[in-house]
Amino acid sequence: MSKPYFVRAEWDADAGVWVASSDDVPGLVTESETLEALDTKLQTLVPELWEASGGLPADKIIHVEMLARRFSTTNLAVA
Repeated sequence: MSKPYFVRAEWDADAGVWVASSDDVPGLVTESETLEALDTKLQTLVPELWEASGGLPADKIIHVEMLARRFSTTNLAVA
């Protein structure tokens, strides 16, 4: 198996979307409302970006590892 390309997905609460970027995939910045939709988008976008840069692997198989982070804040009522 070839090395997976690492993609970060972070929740943008103001925009209400997941934003993906990657140091491994040149030019990758995209967003979607759900992680599932983001994953589907990445399956098309990552190979397109690699093809545009002339860097497709010989076996034409690309593995993507997505790590999602979402932070939230809860205010606790004082009793």
